[in-house]
Amino acid sequence: MSNDKSHLDRSLGLLHATASNMATMVGIGPFITFPLIVSAMGGPQAMLGWVAGAIIAISDGQVWAELSTSLPGEGGSYVYLREAYKKYFGKLIAFLFIWSFLLSGPFEIASGYIGMMHYVSFIWPSLTETHIRLLAFTTGIFTIILHYNKIKFVGTLTVILWIVMLITVALTIIVGFLHFNAANAFAFPDRWFNFSWGFLMGLGGSTLIAMYDLLGYYNICYVEEEVKNPGYVFPRAIIWSVIGVTFLYAIMNFLVLGVLPWQDVAKSTHIVSDIFNKFYGNTIAIIITILVTVTAYGSIYSLMMSYSRLPFAAARDGFFFDWLKAIHPKKHFPHYSLLLVGSITCIASLFDLGFIIAATLSSRILIQFLGQIIGLTLLRKDYPDIKRPFKMWLYPVPSVIAFIGFAFIFISSGIEAISLGSVWLAVGVIFFLYWAKQNNEWPYQIVKEI
Repeated sequence: MSNDKSHLDRSLGLLHATASNMATMVGIGPFITFPLIVSAMGGPQAMLGWVAGAIIAISDGQVWAELSTSLPGEGGSYVYLREAYKKYFGKLIAFLFIWSFLLSGPFEIASGYIGMMHYVSFIWPSLTETHIRLLAFTTGIFTIILHYNKIKFVGTLTVILWIVMLITVALTIIVGFLHFNAANAFAFPDRWFNFSWGFLMGLGGSTLIAMYDLLGYYNICYVEEEVKNPGYVFPRAIIWSVIGVTFLYAIMNFLVLGVLPWQDVAKSTHIVSDIFNKFYGNTIAIIITILVTVTAYGSIYSLMMSYSRLPFAAARDGFFFDWLKAIHPKKHFPHYSLLLVGSITCIASLFDLGFIIAATLSSRILIQFLGQIIGLTLLRKDYPDIKRPFKMWLYPVPSVIAFIGFAFIFISSGIEAISLGSVWLAVGVIFFLYWAKQNNEWPYQIVKEI
């Protein structure tokens, strides 16, 4: 738009960035998925899934830190993939990221809505699964409305929600310490450790869920043009978030295993509420449930802010729907892009939670995570002179670890989720080829170096 008032405001600092990442990472994830991890592994050995997920996240965090500081721009992964692969595939890979995101991003946010409402069902046990999904849908609409504000307001609210998250996690850890029973934490079933196919699939399933919980350490990268001094902020926000949340998760989940028998943990749909209810009664449990719900909403709110910038970035670059590049003339945010992501999220919230989690990762791993790892190597080879305020430590070891880890998770995500992700990408390739022919782009025209 030509109006000089239609711009993005650089109002977010290191505190906002770290809060956004950590709020997104914690959110509802560990409060609803730890029972799923325990169930997948069949005992306390589920902590191995957390260890594997943490190693992958810390390794991949360095990929994001280098890419975000060497290729700044609104849209995060879209920018990195566009620049890394344009020499080889034109805009195909960047387009497929946006395409896959239209499935995985809203599904990720929707899982937070549904998980949050499962905790609400602790307060209102009469809620059925249909009620939960309808409430999740309604919450999605409310979130869209709440985002119709300037980015500074959004950043301030993110910090407040982040503080609530820290309080909730701290209370859960304190209760775990007070009621910890080592006999529960180390109640391994017979022959729990072996190298059978079943063990590997269980480990893969638990690592998938753990990685889902850790998603978000890169959240701030999507809003680069709204961050002050991103070269300084991004590496610190990413690394601090990964280390801090991994440490919190390890303590919190080990203590949860020590409070209740793992069989009870595996069956729970609101584990934190159940723990507080057992030791402190229903009233305290309801208060904690409210805190968990607010924590979950912090994650949803941050994700919606970041993910709504991706279609906007692609449209501004000239190969997505042109109307998505519009910036609100008074509030200065990409409002049509927000409406698109928010609408798809509301629809996604009507699906089953377990399927949503698997589909979120399987549809994203091939293009975004594996694509970025390879892309970083290509950028180092093809553009060695790019300014890199942060360079990966011990390169390429973290890249190799992250690549193997994500490949393992993809294989473990299940045939339904893999099929959905693969079919969606195949349709995206067809859509891209049609667009490329209409616009005389690769592969119908040789890409010129910029």
